[in-house]
Amino acid sequence: MRRRRFVALICGAFASSLARAQPVKVPRIGYLFSFVRSQGEHLWEACRRGMRELGYVEGSNVVFEPRWADGHHDRLPALVAELARLKVDVIVAAATPANLAVRAGAGSIPVVMVAVADPVRIGLVDSLARPGGRMTGLSLLTPELSGKRLSMRAEGTGPISRVAVLNNPDNSSHAVFLQETTSAAKALQIQIHALNARNAVEIEQAFETAAREGARALIVFDDPVLWGQRKQIVALAARMRLPVMYGYSEFVDEGGLISYGPHRPDLYRRTASYVDRILKGANPAELPIEQPTRFELFVNVKAAKALALAIPRSVLLSADRVIE
Repeated sequence: MRRRRFVALICGAFASSLARAQPVKVPRIGYLFSFVRSQGEHLWEACRRGMRELGYVEGSNVVFEPRWADGHHDRLPALVAELARLKVDVIVAAATPANLAVRAGAGSIPVVMVAVADPVRIGLVDSLARPGGRMTGLSLLTPELSGKRLSMRAEGTGPISRVAVLNNPDNSSHAVFLQETTSAAKALQIQIHALNARNAVEIEQAFETAAREGARALIVFDDPVLWGQRKQIVALAARMRLPVMYGYSEFVDEGGLISYGPHRPDLYRRTASYVDRILKGANPAELPIEQPTRFELFVNVKAAKALALAIPRSVLLSADRVIE
């Protein structure tokens, strides 16, 4: 009896030791960004901050695998393949081009999207309430956003009859933006002229066309490539004395006139909530997609003065930030 008890104790201790020695699987999260890292570092930090708030410590109980296309969408498929080879547990994909790439090449890996204009209309998910596949996350567009930007543009410059929009034809979300903007323009009796631009040369050509055809204002659609060229775009707008409405506040920081859109760092921070739920067993097909609820208005008074524009007091009072 004593021998059996001794053997049982030894075996139990050995089994307990083995159990303690078994490595704990640390989740590996892939992040895929379409834009240049140096220009999107604050958004990447927002992703990490969201994870920290939920108790994830990089290098301790989670591993991050960020990948950057640096504005070259043709690099996205190879980056997706790299993340798939690493067998990441979840991929967070930023902007429409990155999400189209992960849908095509990530296999069964769950995907958390962020900054996609309308994931239903471009075919990424079945519906906002029940996405249905392996993709969920946060959209960029609300139905009233395009109309709000257009009416603000008119309020800031006075009555206008013709507005150009800068559109990247390689971004499938821009078909949604254009449809929404055109629909809103009809109610305001404004004519919309779409100008395509994929690179610096085409951006300059688009501005020349807008000036030549008498556009009174211009709206720059949200896009990683156009965002990456924001210094050029802001400089062209100043040179051609063309009032421009932007969706990203970074344009105004560079000297642009006005921006109105979702608070993007908040969207990126919120991706952590989806990652956390998926790691804990939630099915992405059943996680509703969030639409933005926090918007920000930036106004650059110095740029307005250079264009001889008087920004209405009502706009200035409602702005989240006014640059003098």
